[in-house]
Amino acid sequence: MVCGTNQFARSAAAVDHRRLQSVAVEYPYLRGLVAVPAGLLFVVAALGNSEWGPFASDVVFVAAVLAIAVACWLVTRHYDERFGRVTPSTRRQVRAAAVTVAGAALMVGFSLLLRSRASWSLDLPVNPIPAVFATLMLAYYAAVAGLRAHHVVIWGSLLLIGLVPVWDGGDPSNAGLVLAGVAVMVNGVCDHLALVRALTPAARA
Repeated sequence: MVCGTNQFARSAAAVDHRRLQSVAVEYPYLRGLVAVPAGLLFVVAALGNSEWGPFASDVVFVAAVLAIAVACWLVTRHYDERFGRVTPSTRRQVRAAAVTVAGAALMVGFSLLLRSRASWSLDLPVNPIPAVFATLMLAYYAAVAGLRAHHVVIWGSLLLIGLVPVWDGGDPSNAGLVLAGVAVMVNGVCDHLALVRALTPAARA
Protein backbone atom coordinates (compact mmCIF):
# COMPACT_ATOMS: atom_id res chain seq x y z
CA MET A 1 0.00 0.00 0.00
CA VAL A 2 2.87 2.34 0.87
CA CYS A 3 4.60 1.56 -2.42
CA GLY A 4 1.38 2.27 -4.29
CA THR A 5 0.99 5.58 -2.50
CA ASN A 6 4.59 6.58 -3.26
CA GLN A 7 4.12 5.66 -6.92
CA PHE A 8 0.96 7.77 -7.08
CA ALA A 9 2.79 10.70 -5.46
CA ARG A 10 5.65 10.44 -7.96
CA SER A 11 3.16 10.27 -10.84
CA ALA A 12 1.26 13.30 -9.54
CA ALA A 13 4.51 15.22 -9.09
CA ALA A 14 5.52 14.41 -12.67
CA VAL A 15 2.16 15.56 -14.00
CA ASP A 16 2.38 18.74 -11.89
CA HIS A 17 5.90 19.42 -13.16
CA ARG A 18 4.78 19.06 -16.78
CA ARG A 19 1.84 21.36 -16.09
CA LEU A 20 4.10 24.00 -14.58
CA GLN A 21 6.45 23.77 -17.56
CA SER A 22 3.50 24.33 -19.89
CA VAL A 23 2.24 27.28 -17.84
CA ALA A 24 5.73 28.80 -17.73
CA VAL A 25 5.86 28.80 -21.53
CA GLU A 26 2.46 30.48 -21.81
CA TYR A 27 2.77 32.79 -18.80
CA PRO A 28 4.21 35.89 -20.55
CA TYR A 29 1.32 35.79 -23.02
CA LEU A 30 -1.48 35.14 -20.52
CA ARG A 31 -0.94 38.15 -18.24
CA GLY A 32 -4.31 39.29 -19.44
CA LEU A 33 -5.09 42.15 -17.08
CA VAL A 34 -2.50 44.19 -18.99
CA ALA A 35 -4.92 43.99 -21.92
CA VAL A 36 -7.65 45.86 -20.03
CA PRO A 37 -5.96 49.27 -20.17
CA ALA A 38 -4.41 48.31 -23.53
CA GLY A 39 -7.90 47.72 -24.91
CA LEU A 40 -8.91 51.15 -23.72
CA LEU A 41 -6.23 52.54 -26.02
CA PHE A 42 -8.33 51.43 -29.00
CA VAL A 43 -11.35 53.22 -27.57
CA VAL A 44 -9.32 56.36 -26.89
CA ALA A 45 -8.02 56.26 -30.46
CA ALA A 46 -11.57 56.07 -31.78
CA LEU A 47 -12.65 58.98 -29.59
CA GLY A 48 -9.65 61.00 -30.71
CA ASN A 49 -10.31 60.25 -34.38
CA SER A 50 -13.92 61.37 -34.06
CA GLU A 51 -12.89 64.37 -31.90
CA TRP A 52 -15.58 63.41 -29.41
CA GLY A 53 -16.01 65.86 -26.52
CA PRO A 54 -12.78 66.53 -24.62
CA PHE A 55 -10.87 64.18 -26.95
CA ALA A 56 -10.97 66.91 -29.59
CA SER A 57 -8.02 68.31 -27.61
CA ASP A 58 -4.61 66.79 -28.33
CA VAL A 59 -3.63 67.40 -24.71
CA VAL A 60 -6.49 65.25 -23.42
CA PHE A 61 -5.67 62.49 -25.90
CA VAL A 62 -1.98 62.43 -24.94
CA ALA A 63 -2.86 62.49 -21.22
CA ALA A 64 -5.18 59.52 -21.72
CA VAL A 65 -2.48 57.58 -23.56
CA LEU A 66 0.05 58.30 -20.79
CA ALA A 67 -2.47 57.20 -18.14
CA ILE A 68 -3.01 53.95 -20.04
CA ALA A 69 0.76 53.39 -20.25
CA VAL A 70 1.09 53.87 -16.48
CA ALA A 71 -1.81 51.47 -15.87
CA CYS A 72 -0.14 48.81 -18.06
CA TRP A 73 3.10 49.23 -16.11
CA LEU A 74 1.32 48.89 -12.77
CA VAL A 75 -0.49 45.73 -13.87
CA THR A 76 2.76 44.23 -15.19
CA ARG A 77 4.41 45.01 -11.85
CA HIS A 78 1.53 43.27 -10.06
CA TYR A 79 2.11 40.11 -12.10
CA ASP A 80 5.86 40.22 -11.44
CA GLU A 81 5.30 40.56 -7.69
CA ARG A 82 2.59 37.92 -7.45
CA PHE A 83 3.75 35.27 -9.92
CA GLY A 84 7.35 36.22 -10.70
CA ARG A 85 8.98 36.75 -14.08
CA VAL A 86 9.39 34.30 -16.91
CA THR A 87 11.52 35.21 -19.93
CA PRO A 88 10.41 33.48 -23.14
CA SER A 89 13.05 31.58 -25.09
CA THR A 90 14.83 33.49 -27.85
CA ARG A 91 13.14 31.32 -30.45
CA ARG A 92 9.69 32.11 -29.06
CA GLN A 93 10.49 35.81 -28.82
CA VAL A 94 11.65 35.85 -32.45
CA ARG A 95 8.50 34.00 -33.50
CA ALA A 96 6.29 36.45 -31.62
CA ALA A 97 8.10 39.44 -33.12
CA ALA A 98 7.89 38.00 -36.63
CA VAL A 99 4.15 37.33 -36.33
CA THR A 100 3.58 40.82 -34.94
CA VAL A 101 5.54 42.61 -37.66
CA ALA A 102 4.13 40.51 -40.50
CA GLY A 103 0.64 40.75 -39.04
CA ALA A 104 0.81 44.53 -38.74
CA ALA A 105 1.89 44.84 -42.37
CA LEU A 106 -0.84 42.48 -43.53
CA MET A 107 -3.37 44.30 -41.36
CA VAL A 108 -2.66 47.59 -43.12
CA GLY A 109 -2.59 45.96 -46.56
CA PHE A 110 -5.77 43.94 -46.21
CA SER A 111 -7.60 46.82 -44.55
CA LEU A 112 -6.85 48.99 -47.57
CA LEU A 113 -7.77 46.16 -49.93
CA LEU A 114 -11.11 45.39 -48.32
CA ARG A 115 -12.28 48.94 -47.93
CA SER A 116 -10.51 52.22 -48.54
CA ARG A 117 -10.32 55.15 -50.94
CA ALA A 118 -7.50 53.51 -52.87
CA SER A 119 -8.23 52.97 -56.56
CA TRP A 120 -7.43 49.25 -56.20
CA SER A 121 -9.64 48.70 -53.15
CA LEU A 122 -12.50 46.19 -53.38
CA ASP A 123 -14.62 48.68 -51.40
CA LEU A 124 -16.67 45.93 -49.75
CA PRO A 125 -19.39 46.72 -47.17
CA VAL A 126 -17.28 45.22 -44.36
CA ASN A 127 -15.37 46.59 -41.39
CA PRO A 128 -11.70 45.79 -42.09
CA ILE A 129 -10.20 46.73 -38.73
CA PRO A 130 -11.95 44.12 -36.52
CA ALA A 131 -11.82 41.47 -39.26
CA VAL A 132 -8.10 41.78 -39.95
CA PHE A 133 -7.17 42.39 -36.30
CA ALA A 134 -9.06 39.27 -35.22
CA THR A 135 -7.21 37.22 -37.83
CA LEU A 136 -3.91 38.64 -36.58
CA MET A 137 -4.72 37.73 -32.97
CA LEU A 138 -5.71 34.18 -33.88
CA ALA A 139 -2.42 33.76 -35.74
CA TYR A 140 -0.48 35.32 -32.85
CA TYR A 141 -1.90 33.02 -30.18
CA ALA A 142 -1.55 29.99 -32.42
CA ALA A 143 2.13 30.81 -33.00
CA VAL A 144 3.31 31.78 -29.52
CA ALA A 145 0.99 30.46 -26.79
CA GLY A 146 -1.45 27.98 -28.27
CA LEU A 147 -5.09 28.66 -29.01
CA ARG A 148 -7.55 28.21 -26.17
CA ALA A 149 -11.31 27.93 -26.49
CA HIS A 150 -11.92 31.54 -25.45
CA HIS A 151 -9.45 32.77 -28.07
CA VAL A 152 -11.39 31.04 -30.82
CA VAL A 153 -14.74 32.29 -29.51
CA ILE A 154 -13.71 35.92 -28.95
CA TRP A 155 -11.55 36.48 -32.01
CA GLY A 156 -13.71 34.30 -34.23
CA SER A 157 -16.75 36.35 -33.23
CA LEU A 158 -14.91 39.61 -33.92
CA LEU A 159 -13.83 38.29 -37.32
CA LEU A 160 -17.41 37.42 -38.24
CA ILE A 161 -18.71 40.79 -37.03
CA GLY A 162 -16.18 42.57 -39.21
CA LEU A 163 -17.02 40.50 -42.28
CA VAL A 164 -20.80 40.77 -42.06
CA PRO A 165 -21.71 42.86 -45.15
CA VAL A 166 -23.72 45.50 -43.30
CA TRP A 167 -21.03 48.15 -42.95
CA ASP A 168 -22.11 50.36 -45.80
CA GLY A 169 -22.41 54.12 -45.57
CA GLY A 170 -19.79 56.09 -43.65
CA ASP A 171 -16.31 55.02 -42.61
CA PRO A 172 -16.67 52.27 -39.96
CA SER A 173 -13.08 52.56 -38.72
CA ASN A 174 -13.90 54.12 -35.34
CA ALA A 175 -16.60 51.54 -34.64
CA GLY A 176 -14.07 48.89 -35.61
CA LEU A 177 -11.52 50.29 -33.16
CA VAL A 178 -14.07 50.19 -30.33
CA LEU A 179 -15.05 46.60 -31.17
CA ALA A 180 -11.40 45.57 -31.27
CA GLY A 181 -10.74 47.29 -27.94
CA VAL A 182 -13.64 45.54 -26.24
CA ALA A 183 -12.44 42.20 -27.62
CA VAL A 184 -8.92 42.87 -26.32
CA MET A 185 -10.27 43.60 -22.83
CA VAL A 186 -12.59 40.57 -22.71
CA ASN A 187 -9.85 38.30 -24.04
CA GLY A 188 -7.45 39.71 -21.45
CA VAL A 189 -9.78 38.91 -18.57
CA CYS A 190 -10.23 35.36 -19.91
CA ASP A 191 -6.45 34.95 -20.27
CA HIS A 192 -5.98 36.11 -16.69
CA LEU A 193 -8.57 33.67 -15.37
CA ALA A 194 -6.91 30.84 -17.29
CA LEU A 195 -3.54 31.79 -15.80
CA VAL A 196 -4.89 31.96 -12.26
CA ARG A 197 -6.60 28.58 -12.62
CA ALA A 198 -3.33 27.07 -13.82
CA LEU A 199 -1.16 28.59 -11.07
CA THR A 200 -3.49 28.46 -8.06
CA PRO A 201 -3.46 25.10 -6.24
CA ALA A 202 -7.02 25.64 -4.96
CA ALA A 203 -8.28 25.78 -8.51
CA ARG A 204 -7.17 22.18 -9.03
CA ALA A 205 -8.84 20.85 -5.91
